[in-house]
Amino acid sequence: MLKQLLVASRPVSWVNTAYPFAAAYLVTTGGIDATWVVGTVFFLVPYNLAMYGINDVFDYESDLRNPRKGGAHGAVLDPRAHRVTLWAAALSCLPFVVYLGVVGSPASWVVLALSLFFVVEYSAPPWRLKEVPIADSATSSIHFFSPAVYALVLAGATWTPGLVALICAFALWGVASHALGAVQDIVADREARISSIATARGARWTVRFAIACYAAAAVLVLATAWPGPLAAVVAVMYIVNAWAYRNVADHQATAVTAAWRRFLWLNQIAGAAVTVLLIWYVAIG
Repeated sequence: MLKQLLVASRPVSWVNTAYPFAAAYLVTTGGIDATWVVGTVFFLVPYNLAMYGINDVFDYESDLRNPRKGGAHGAVLDPRAHRVTLWAAALSCLPFVVYLGVVGSPASWVVLALSLFFVVEYSAPPWRLKEVPIADSATSSIHFFSPAVYALVLAGATWTPGLVALICAFALWGVASHALGAVQDIVADREARISSIATARGARWTVRFAIACYAAAAVLVLATAWPGPLAAVVAVMYIVNAWAYRNVADHQATAVTAAWRRFLWLNQIAGAAVTVLLIWYVAIG
């Protein structure tokens, strides 16, 4: 059971939600405190268990038909583990949410509540936003940029045009990444009668849409404070990764799994590059 819960939480992706919170809070406050530790741990493990665990429970029928499931790409949860997964997600989040509620402000409560709402309603009924084309990619993006927004609000950041551009670029990266990932599941999702941006719009359109969003993100970071514009190079890496599949047909959609595997590693490279830029920004600030 513990192994299934671990796989369901996607350890390879933990950093994708913990890092935005940790970096945004640290840069805003200039130091590490108990709230930074609690928030970072929350967005590292419990948040991901809730996000991916709930998804694996309600995507069970589709996952059975999907050969890439059962590892870093997600668990095929034994039905006997479904109830345990939902309870584990809720109970692991609860103490962190209580603490963050106590130390936060009304504005931070709203951001955190919305973040968790979209974590649940992306996969769970009655909304199940993952089956609403376009809204599925937008909601998935919220999962990743909302920890940063929450940290900024919690820490009392000043919202400059450059900061807004940065968050918007991050949001577009999330939209693009979800769309690209959805392409590889077209066949499995259609067999399970699950809708997505990719099943609705087709493989070629969706890959091109992802490329366009990555390109828009690259343009937006040019409006950030130096050395932020250098992050455009990071966005270009994602464009290159998806470019070879810009003409992929629906029946060839599983080939995009190769790009998705590279995407998982690109995230580590991108994270390292962003860290260097962040250190540079703080040093010259």
